[in-house]
Amino acid sequence: MQDIFLLGNLKRFFQDTIIYGIAAILPRAINIFLVKLHTSTLEADKYAINTDYYVYAAYFNALLTYGMETAFFRFFSKEKDKGKTVSTSFISLLVTSLLFLIVMLIFSNDIANFFGFKNPLFFKLLIWTITLDTFVVIPYAYLRVDNKPKKFTLYKVLNISVFALLNVCFLWFVPYAIKNEISLPDFILNYYNSYPKVMHIFVAGTVASASTFLLLIPIVFKFKIDFDFELLKKMLRYSLPIMIGSLAFVTNENLDKLLLGDLIGEKEMGIYAACYKLGVFMTLYIMAFRLGAEPFFFNQADKKNAKETYAKILTWFTILGALFMLVVVVFIDVFAHILLGKPEYFEALQIVPIILLANLFLGIYNNLSIWYKLTDKTKYGMYFSVLGAIITIVFNIIMIPKIGFMASAWATLITYGFMMTISYFIGKKQYPVPYQLKKVGFYILFATILCSFSFIIFRGQVWFSISSIFSYFGCVFLMEKSTIKQFLKR
Repeated sequence: MQDIFLLGNLKRFFQDTIIYGIAAILPRAINIFLVKLHTSTLEADKYAINTDYYVYAAYFNALLTYGMETAFFRFFSKEKDKGKTVSTSFISLLVTSLLFLIVMLIFSNDIANFFGFKNPLFFKLLIWTITLDTFVVIPYAYLRVDNKPKKFTLYKVLNISVFALLNVCFLWFVPYAIKNEISLPDFILNYYNSYPKVMHIFVAGTVASASTFLLLIPIVFKFKIDFDFELLKKMLRYSLPIMIGSLAFVTNENLDKLLLGDLIGEKEMGIYAACYKLGVFMTLYIMAFRLGAEPFFFNQADKKNAKETYAKILTWFTILGALFMLVVVVFIDVFAHILLGKPEYFEALQIVPIILLANLFLGIYNNLSIWYKLTDKTKYGMYFSVLGAIITIVFNIIMIPKIGFMASAWATLITYGFMMTISYFIGKKQYPVPYQLKKVGFYILFATILCSFSFIIFRGQVWFSISSIFSYFGCVFLMEKSTIKQFLKR
């Protein structure tokens, strides 16, 4: 009976993950295909400028949201007055974001120079984009917690559609029209010729964020404006450690790219950053999982078999994550030609298997992190991320001059492996969950061995690629046969 209950929970979880995952995967999938447009249009050093822009965007995003999204989920499930939670969290983010916007615009030239932006206009666009994105954090979170997947997905798709259309327009269609002497309005030609190509990517991001803001802002006004300072203080005590952890996490994800640019050159950094994006398939999977998992985990916390449910979810998360890793590695050259385009970017393909395994460790860490979120001990998440950031910084600074961009890939793997391990052992004492460690370890090891043989010995040999995938499927079926059969019956 307990197994049936767990399977029911597991099935509901994956249904939610699929629904919300579409909203994460589709926009990011479109973004992946824009990589080829960017790499075929921009030289490697110019692509590095684009990478720098979004690295700083990630830092500012973590700073401006200061963990309020996760705090919103936690307190929305705890507080009786749901509207007060929505209103308080939104007003908090609105006020701090507006103050940030005003200060940054007043001192934009000096701050842009400090961060190394050669064109201050790039920095102003970044500030506007990040501020607009922060305004919609709570409306998006409310759609998730209120189980409105269709609206959530619609707004996400509209956002990326605006961004993609503007990219295609100014990086492909306008140059094509000029080359073939197709008539275009003067204002489009004047705009196109007045700025560097990479600028059009940044403008597209700002316009897309503004469009989403206009569509989502009415959600907040459904609720009475009711700001509760005492509630805010409780939310901040919960969220601020998450903010510090998020900043450290962004360091783990992005500092390598900045250091590569400084230590070995912009071109090498651009090549590394482009190949790094082949690891985005795992990132998409983790993002889809997180969108479904965060509300689900909080809602399950008071259930009798919650811990058994969390353990089962980790096992299947690992099974599917290892499969994603295997598929990308065995067909890595196919994905590289589809997504990267220019051969000059293929130089760093050897980082991809390492980055994929690192991201799988990150996904497992995200699963394990439920213990400190449910026990309100978010300071541990901060500690883990800060320690990870220290490893990232030290390893990159010491090893990049010696082994180049491979140092950054290994640093990512070591960092996430460390965070995953330490979170498990401390969580085991604070909030013990009966994770199936032998199974989880076996699936990771088996997939890693197949990936290694495919990449090092049998690269490009289709027969081995296909047989590797079937071998993995067969192994999963043999070990999980009873669960699969019961799952399909339900």
